[in-house]
Amino acid sequence: MHEMNRKIKELRERSGMSQQKLARLLGVSRPTISQIEGGQRKVSADEMRKLADVFHISADRLLDREEESEVIIKENKAAYTAKPRIRISVPQKNLEKFKEVLIYILNKVGSRPNIGETVIYKILYFLDFDYYEKYEEQLIGASYIKNRYGPTPVEFKKILDTMLEKDIVRIESKYFDYPRTKYLPLRKPDLTGLKASEIAVIDDVLNRLSDMNANQISDYSHRDVPWLTTGEGEIIEYESVFYRTAPYSVREYSEDVQ
Repeated sequence: MHEMNRKIKELRERSGMSQQKLARLLGVSRPTISQIEGGQRKVSADEMRKLADVFHISADRLLDREEESEVIIKENKAAYTAKPRIRISVPQKNLEKFKEVLIYILNKVGSRPNIGETVIYKILYFLDFDYYEKYEEQLIGASYIKNRYGPTPVEFKKILDTMLEKDIVRIESKYFDYPRTKYLPLRKPDLTGLKASEIAVIDDVLNRLSDMNANQISDYSHRDVPWLTTGEGEIIEYESVFYRTAPYSVREYSEDVQ
């Protein structure tokens, strides 16, 4: 059972609330509450918000940020590989944008010893989800799947194959005795297709996260609400970004003008 599921059960019992009543407040069935408390069902972003309202606590406290690093997400390879192959169609416009953003990132930080494939995956995830939260528009708009090591862009390998030896070079090496796949750019990026706001978000993500190694940035991604509310092997929904809590949220919601 995950720490958050235990927390929900503790809060319900402490408040003297029955599973039936909590189910009614959340708009779900009583068996669903039982499944959530038993760790057999994930909690959606919307349900997390409702739970925080019901128990009059912040989503941060519900997620128990202080102990989040102790939450263990079990890998289930059988369940993952048994799922049908996810088919993602990438429009040509998005394909070219993906390439230039990747080249831009590699020109900026690709030569750093800590920057390998895993770190690149997480940087792409955060710039995509940060931009969506801030502007409600896609930057790259890649599809990210939840796995043991954090969000992984489904399209990455396919697009990378079209770039090798022409735009980038792949290097297999070691980092503190661990095998690591590294990419270095062979050209400068073409930024004509990127808006100033997009470049600003990319730079912000690089400034915040590019000093992390693979373990650090993976652990960091595991505490983001979109990842927490997604099932193993499933696509992470962009809309869940609007339920983010500090320090992940990048949007000043109180200042939004309707």
